[in-house]
Amino acid sequence: MDLKTLKKQENKRKISKGYMWALFCAVFWGLWYLPGTVVWVLNPFDEMYAAIAKASGDGMSLVVTAVLITAFNALTVMLALMVWNGVLGKYGELGRTLREFHPCSKWFFLASIFGGPIAILGSFIAMGFIGGAFAAVAGLLYPVIGSILAYYWYGEKISKRAIIGIGIIVLGGISIYGGGVLTELSSGNIPWIGYLGGLMAAAGWGIEGAIAGKGLDIAEPDAGLTLRFLGENIIWWVIIVPILAILGFPMYSFAFQVFEPLTLLVLVFAGITFGFCYVTWYKSFPLIGVGRGQGIGNLYGFCAVIFIFLFFGDMPEWTIILGGLLCIIGSFIMFTEDTSALETLRGE
Repeated sequence: MDLKTLKKQENKRKISKGYMWALFCAVFWGLWYLPGTVVWVLNPFDEMYAAIAKASGDGMSLVVTAVLITAFNALTVMLALMVWNGVLGKYGELGRTLREFHPCSKWFFLASIFGGPIAILGSFIAMGFIGGAFAAVAGLLYPVIGSILAYYWYGEKISKRAIIGIGIIVLGGISIYGGGVLTELSSGNIPWIGYLGGLMAAAGWGIEGAIAGKGLDIAEPDAGLTLRFLGENIIWWVIIVPILAILGFPMYSFAFQVFEPLTLLVLVFAGITFGFCYVTWYKSFPLIGVGRGQGIGNLYGFCAVIFIFLFFGDMPEWTIILGGLLCIIGSFIMFTEDTSALETLRGE
């Protein structure tokens, strides 16, 4: 076997591994919707919403409660990632990456701004104001933003076949949640801030992916991802939560009430599923690029429907079955992409 053949085989193995990581991302992301939905009806978050709503109204109460839920989500993800890095023996690499601020760490801290206070908070706001269906539809548009940014910013290659696959997966996701969105829209009286939250989710995750792809040029994915969540925890627990407490919202009194067994269990489940969703998401970027990683990761919509059906017993509509078929077709198109032109992911 000559060197050219060996190189071709190695490239094909790398691409297959990247698609596998992205597929795992979709599974963990779909699982995250279970604790992400349940946590809203658990103490102290349900009592926090009711208490703030009496004094400041439903809208403000939803946003402030979403802030505390998102902050705890970031904290449990951070704990899961520290265990993950410890098992892999990567604390040394973590410290080295943290010290290298200008070449790489700055990208992960920048990614934390777009991923945390914009994307994740926006998704919780969209869920709270309009509903989970709309939030999921809005989030499904993020690969379009990420692919365009990665293409124009650092020339990431994206073939016509990959574009077709991403487009079909996005259409599948919209079909999956289409019935729920139409129902919510027909009910009328939809607050504009819910739509703003949906735009925040799509734009935030798309921009975060493109920024992370830049940082991962010279950083190890597990270390880079941990620094991204370190930045998000600083934003929540050092800046935003204290500011809200100073403004008079009871942030700390309710934060100290999360130590109920069921609430802790749900938060830990959310941290593990979302943490490993991000681990696999970041690992896919250097292998198949931001556009393909985000496109396959978008299968989370289909996975979420399956898990919600299994755990909550919600029967799927025909639009969901159609959407699932479209997602599978789009994924198959991307999986069967010719990898011979992808020896490098950049066009330069």
